[in-house]
Amino acid sequence: MPHDLDLAAPLREALLAADFTYDRVAEVIGEDAHRALGRNETLPALRRTSSGSALDTLVRLFLLQTPVDRADAERTLPGLVDRLCNAGLLEQSVGEVAARMDCRPYATSEVGADRDLWVVSDLTPGLDGAPVAVGADHVLGISSASTSLAQLTMREPVGSALDLGTGCGVQALHLAAHASHVVATDVNARALWMTGFNAALNDVSVDVRDGSFFEPVAGERFDLIATNPPFVISPATGERLVYRDSGLPGDRVVEHIVRTGPDHLTEGGWLQVLANWSIVDGRPWDERLGSWLRADCDALVVQRETLDPASYVELWLKDSGHHGGPDYARRYDTWLSWLEESGIEGIGFGWINVRLGAGSAGRHELLEWPYDVEQPIGAAIHDWGTAVDDLRDLTDDALTGTSLRAREDVQQETVGRPGAEDPEAIVLRQQRGFRRARQVDSVAAAVVGASDGDLALGQILDAVAELTGEDPGELRASRLPLVRELVDEGFLTL
Repeated sequence: MPHDLDLAAPLREALLAADFTYDRVAEVIGEDAHRALGRNETLPALRRTSSGSALDTLVRLFLLQTPVDRADAERTLPGLVDRLCNAGLLEQSVGEVAARMDCRPYATSEVGADRDLWVVSDLTPGLDGAPVAVGADHVLGISSASTSLAQLTMREPVGSALDLGTGCGVQALHLAAHASHVVATDVNARALWMTGFNAALNDVSVDVRDGSFFEPVAGERFDLIATNPPFVISPATGERLVYRDSGLPGDRVVEHIVRTGPDHLTEGGWLQVLANWSIVDGRPWDERLGSWLRADCDALVVQRETLDPASYVELWLKDSGHHGGPDYARRYDTWLSWLEESGIEGIGFGWINVRLGAGSAGRHELLEWPYDVEQPIGAAIHDWGTAVDDLRDLTDDALTGTSLRAREDVQQETVGRPGAEDPEAIVLRQQRGFRRARQVDSVAAAVVGASDGDLALGQILDAVAELTGEDPGELRASRLPLVRELVDEGFLTL
């Protein structure tokens, strides 16, 4: 593929001139057509983009993957059509121009700044139900996985960041907004070209390197590593889609990254991984993943969902365009048989967050959490790390001398008969972050309710003891572990 990065600046100018942004495209095609396009159906959007305007032309050309009149393309991309054809982004026939690659508007908001970006990738397979099997070096564009990792990643300013297995560079573009230096690695040469082109297209600096796993950054350390690795758990059949298949058996690729990633972190640096993992017959998922975690690291692992083997195979055969194909049944049977023979009774999906620098007292929390959370969730991961730091060396005496605050979004719900003197149940519920809920008794509710930053925890506990007639010392001893849990879970902050 030609490395014509000089195309990036004039292409960006043409996209801006056409107002080819995420919000503007959504406005032009309308909500119904936008939702249909999310289902890979183009007809509703085709009906809304027939004016021949620059914006309609770009939508049809890149998003709907339909040929446009050459004259419209020349007006929209003045002086660029031939160059884009030579670079492999477009192709032309008599009187028409068609896209050979996708160029998609993308909106982000990080560190308090909204940005309009564009992402070049391979064309979307399977539009309008067309069975299209992708090639081995296919470069995936903006996907649910890439947006999930972007929402998971913390956005505090850092000095250095690594996008491991960059693909088309979506995470690198996000990281460039809050990292002074961004490195992006991949083993797919086409992906590296696209990442470099996307960085130039969006006028950001990304250090693009070829190589597997951490080989391209040997000896280097980063404040933040974000990765959506090729985590699909599939048999080694000789076929491999680079963007999703690592070539390693089972979930070994994820295990390798979790075990070795901390060697490339600065003190206090974070590794954030979007991943699948095997749920093996006879062993709890959290016990198995917990064995991958290092004692000198804090880790928050969240299992968001699980799939049975059949559903998992169907999902990824559709992803690769093989659903309904002539060899679909054979592929299905081979994959399912391999999972059964490997003792894999389910596949978990979720987030692995690891921070270096806990000495020998790393805090490991492995959480099953299929419930709705606030997105982006990255800030809540950061808050979890802050709470771990706050509590790590805090003695009970120091805790009782601390003035705590109930988080602003925490609400109290009571359940009981109307008019009853005491509620049957009291639930504290977060409205933000993980949106955790916890049932407590009236004493715990009173402690949280009085935690407004004015009184020390010891004073609050003594006041509650006086109201309830309990011994102050016994109350402290019985309630301090609960208070620590409430801080750890984000109901209270120090």
